[in-house]
Amino acid sequence: MTFPPRLGCESDGRFDLGACDVGSPSTVVREGATLAVGRDVAVAPAVAAERLRDTRAWPDWGPAIDAVESDDRYVTRGTTGRVRVAGGWVPFRVTACNDRRWDWRVAGTPATGHRVDRYAGEPDRSRVVVEVPLVAAWYVPVCRRALDRFAALVEERGSEESGEGSGGRAAGTDVDG
Repeated sequence: MTFPPRLGCESDGRFDLGACDVGSPSTVVREGATLAVGRDVAVAPAVAAERLRDTRAWPDWGPAIDAVESDDRYVTRGTTGRVRVAGGWVPFRVTACNDRRWDWRVAGTPATGHRVDRYAGEPDRSRVVVEVPLVAAWYVPVCRRALDRFAALVEERGSEESGEGSGGRAAGTDVDG
């Protein structure tokens, strides 16, 4: 099941109070008991996955995260720490992790999953996905905003490192995950 890209467009500058940013290139697809919020990025899967696992970068792209404290800069299975959300600190623990996927529990509750899918034959393009439990469907607009921010950050960094201007490719559909 694919959900429409926009249900409303109110925003308080931090969270979308309706559904998402106007014109957000992210998508939402039901995958079993989760909603997969995905967005294409114009960087290699390894680059996207490294940035996704970088706890220092989370506040840069995660609208719900104000700060992170963890002994591990890059999450691995068993990484623990705490995140500051809405002015309060809550503990987290990464419950599963591999090169391009990780899951966590926040305040002891299973939270979002994170993964990077690769496109067959396109080494400099990938799809970043945040998996939201159906019971937390209200969180989808926050994830869409996060993925738009994430894409801007990794694509900007990638073009700075390569010496190219910013810009990406059009979205595709044949992801090879």
